[in-house]
Amino acid sequence: MSPFPKGPLNRGIEDMQTIIGRRFLHLASLLVLSATLAACGGGGGSASSANATEQTSGSSTSTTPASSSSTQNPNGNRAPTITGNPATSIASGQAYNFVPAAADADHDALKFSISSKPGWATFDPATGRLSGVPTSANAGSYEEIEISVSDGKVVTALPQFAIDVSGSTATVRSVQVNWQPPLTNTDGSALTDLKGYRIVYGTQTGVYTNSVPVNTTGLATYTVENLQSGKKYYFSMVSVNATGAESDYSPEVVVNLL
Repeated sequence: MSPFPKGPLNRGIEDMQTIIGRRFLHLASLLVLSATLAACGGGGGSASSANATEQTSGSSTSTTPASSSSTQNPNGNRAPTITGNPATSIASGQAYNFVPAAADADHDALKFSISSKPGWATFDPATGRLSGVPTSANAGSYEEIEISVSDGKVVTALPQFAIDVSGSTATVRSVQVNWQPPLTNTDGSALTDLKGYRIVYGTQTGVYTNSVPVNTTGLATYTVENLQSGKKYYFSMVSVNATGAESDYSPEVVVNLL
């Protein structure tokens, strides 16, 4: 093989044979890398899909709608009604949203109010919407919350309820990395001294803070475990020959665990 010019990947190796060995493979054209979400728990399970689809667990609600009854006052005014099922639990980091349904048989203008509103939530007096995103610092139980509606004459309230905010728990995921083993050197000659691979990855493009050695040529897939949900991961890999020389990085693959 003809010698390659010295470059930054030579890392100070002066021996021409080693230099040639270091450039023995060009991954950009000879190795195809892909990554998919692995089955839950990892450990080499089959891949589920190339696109991550996160499911957010919903907050629990009561099974029987809370409601109020409409009564008629001696002056002929009928009290407004208010109904709804406020969620009673939520995990920190999730969005809480509750809007009661209200009506007035006399078609009076309605205005909502709330007592014991959680500090992490906002309340809209025009619609009765209670919403917000609690953080892990807001974990705890918020008791005696009461939402009411008034027609200017009579106030009707939902039964009091509580919201339990649980602390967030980090979820770990697994990603299955797949590749097509290279067969030739950059000069077209047969590749005969391939020893294995090194998978690299990180949470920033081009910045690979983690490395996994694959010391065999018999594999073309590997499951990388203990990845944190809610992040994007950028994967690449290099091939390694018998002398320990590495090829260039393969094209980067992005896996979204958001």
